[in-house]
Formats: sequence, structure tokens, C-alpha cells
Amino acid sequence: MFRKLLTFEEAQKKIDEQFKPVFLGEEEAVLLEAYNRVLNEDVVSTLDIPPFNRSTVDGYAVKAEDTFEADENTPATLKVSGAINIGEPPNVKVGKGEAVEIVTGAPIPEGADAVVMVEDTQREDADLQVFGAVTSGENVMKKGSDLKKGALVLKKGVVLGSSEIGVLAALGLTKVKVLKIPMVAVISTGAEVTEPGKPLPPGKIYDINAYSISTAVIESGGKPVYFGVVPDDKAALAKAMQTAVASADMVITSGGVSVGPRDYTPQIVDSLGKPGIVVYGIAVKPGKPTTVGFVGDKPIFSLPGHPTSALLIFYLLARPLILRLAGRPVGAMRMVRAFAGSRMFSAKGRRTFVMVRLEFDENCRLIAEPVESGASGAITTLANADGFVEIAENEQFIDVDQEVAVVLFRGFAAKA
Repeated sequence: MFRKLLTFEEAQKKIDEQFKPVFLGEEEAVLLEAYNRVLNEDVVSTLDIPPFNRSTVDGYAVKAEDTFEADENTPATLKVSGAINIGEPPNVKVGKGEAVEIVTGAPIPEGADAVVMVEDTQREDADLQVFGAVTSGENVMKKGSDLKKGALVLKKGVVLGSSEIGVLAALGLTKVKVLKIPMVAVISTGAEVTEPGKPLPPGKIYDINAYSISTAVIESGGKPVYFGVVPDDKAALAKAMQTAVASADMVITSGGVSVGPRDYTPQIVDSLGKPGIVVYGIAVKPGKPTTVGFVGDKPIFSLPGHPTSALLIFYLLARPLILRLAGRPVGAMRMVRAFAGSRMFSAKGRRTFVMVRLEFDENCRLIAEPVESGASGAITTLANADGFVEIAENEQFIDVDQEVAVVLFRGFAAKA
């Protein structure tokens, strides 16, 4: 039987007290493989960007003072002395009374300090009429105006997205130092579970949990290592878990944590090393039989076999640890406000998490409608639920039209 159930907060505290994230090391990643990795160095610009004064418009590079008296009625007349194309070094100079044709992005030639837009000019052969004055620096991006040489560009610890990768490319970098990704062993247990791709014998089901949890591990910044399905055999399960602890930074199992005669997982976890199990059952619904143990610094999460319960507890308790191991910020899951579409009941004395889908009603109100998550909704809940509503232990129910906070599993898009 379970020991005294911990409250949700007590379970979190036990895990936090035991968990000490270790530095997993760094490695160099080529730029195109550094997306979504955590930067492990400050990046300082080694050059000015742009590396030269460049035109921001198509037009003519000029000395600004040659246009000061120009307007629509009395244009300034200049002599076109050459042209500059993008990607080419300037091979002409701009003297007094001269102009050089230039395109957007091309370097400003010596002698010029401004660019007149082509729309403000009229040209006939080498004669150019300018119908508007420009000031020094107009339509010119100065050397180093975007980034100065020696400036801090990206701080250590930032998660590299498409924008950051673009900045690194602008500096000419091809590799960058990043944190190593935490390895998370994922094990499914149970005599009834079969790996996808194999024939499905009578009385069996395909392994849902390993795939949903492995994907959630990736979303959290970890790398899942799938150990396959281990039958309800004590020796086989012990061997698989010993290998998982030795080769990974965290272990996540599903199934085998209840009170059945072949639910060996808790006793095996407790036998692998100190301190052993620190959480053995939590006063929550779903997810009551959740077990959490540690072998040294390595956490082992043993989740229920019910797919929705397993994924929910992963998000609530395991995800923050993977984020911390990966060197990522641990922020709260995204939340939206909505109105209860039906009455939602709590389980007496337990923190209850009600799976809901979100939709808009005819008044454009966001409605949270409960999704079946019991035996009849074991699989479909994963696809239908957008998030969950939390009901406290001392709260009997949430009434229809009561405003609720919905914690999102992912970005919300209203279903048709």
C-alpha cells in the first residue's frame, strides 16, 4: 500500500530539496545545428556591423552641401561621375558638384556624406537634377551603427532561436559553444504494452506513453533515450533501470506504480541507491500513484500508466527538472482566463486537475469545456485537451460560467 500521501506542495518541496542540477558540460555546435540550444559563452562582436557606411536607398551619393539650395522649382544640377553596385568596393570618389549612382546596401564612396533618393531626381545622360535638399548622413547607415566591434552581442545562457542564429551568422561565426543536452531515459512497463510498428496481439495496446513523454522531453530541452517496453518481470525491470541510471541524467518510467502484485517499480527504484524514494504517492487526481526517487543526483520519475495522468505529472513535476539540467529558464506554463462550460468536480481531499478543451461561444467568450479523462478517454484526451483547470483540495466544485485559469499544454487555437 501507499505510504501517507503527500500534498502537491509537499511533493514539490521533497523533489526540490533533493535535486541539485549538475553541470553536464559544453560542446561546440555548428551554427545550423545550434538552434534551440543554450549558449555557454558570452559572444562579443569581432567587427563593426555594418562594416562600412552603406546606402539605405536607391539613388545618388552626393555631398550634402551641394543640395542645400535645391527644391522643386530650383533644382540643383550635378554631374554623374560613376556608379556603385552592391557587393563591390567603391572605385570612384565624389567631388564637389558630382554625384555617383548607388543602390541600396552598396558602400558610400569617398567624398559623399548623403544619398539622394532616385525619386527626388531627374537624369539626362550625365546631368542630374536634384529636387530636394538632403542633410549630412541622410539615407546612410553608418559603419558600426548596428553593432560596434567589442560590443556584447549575446549573453551566456540565452536559448538560441532563429534571430540569435542570424546574429551569429552576421558575425561570421560557424560554430558556437553550447551546453550539453540532458539525456533522459524513457521506459514503458507492462505486460499489455507493445511497441508501435509490431503486430498487436489480442489483449495488448500500443505504447502511448513513451512517445508522448519523449516528445515532451524534447520540448523541455532534453534528449529522450527510449529503452523500449519492459515486461512486468522484476529482474528484467531492475536490469533496465540500472542501465538507464548509469547512462542517462534522468529516468522516467510509466506504469507499474500502483498496488498490483506485479507493480515492482517503486521497490526497484528504492533499491538502486541512496537516497531512494522521496515521494511515494501524491494527493492529486489524476496521478495519485506517482513515485519519485533519486540515485545520487539523478532523479527517477515513475509515472502512472494512464496516458493523460503520465503526461500531466510530467509537465507539473519532471519538466522543471529537465529545464534546469538543460540550463534553461524555468518559467510557469502559459495560462489563459476562460469560463467553465460545465460544472467541474474535485476529488475529496485531493488537488484535482480537470482536462479541458477551449472554444469560443456565440458571445466570443473563451469557454473551458471538461474533456473525458477516465477509462473511456484514456487516449482521446491527449488529442482533445488544450490544458487543465486546477481545483484546490478544499474546493468542492467549479460552477458553470465561473471564471477559471486554464494552464495550456501548448499554443491554443480554437477548434472548429
